[in-house]
Amino acid sequence: MERHPVSSSSLASVGYDTGSETLEVEFAVTGKVYEYYNVPQFMYDRLLEAASIGQFFNTEIRNAYSCNPV
Repeated sequence: MERHPVSSSSLASVGYDTGSETLEVEFAVTGKVYEYYNVPQFMYDRLLEAASIGQFFNTEIRNAYSCNPV
């Protein structure tokens, strides 16, 4: 999955696959990459539009969707 850099102190890049509704996140500090499953397109859109991408991720995505390290 292709990820794109984001302006965030906690996230380095994010990517999204519409077919599987999978969000891929690279964390800035550790460099670890995780896939979050069944994330609707509108949540990905909201993530990219958020004033604070890291804060939105932590409050709306991190504990709301199942994930696995890549």
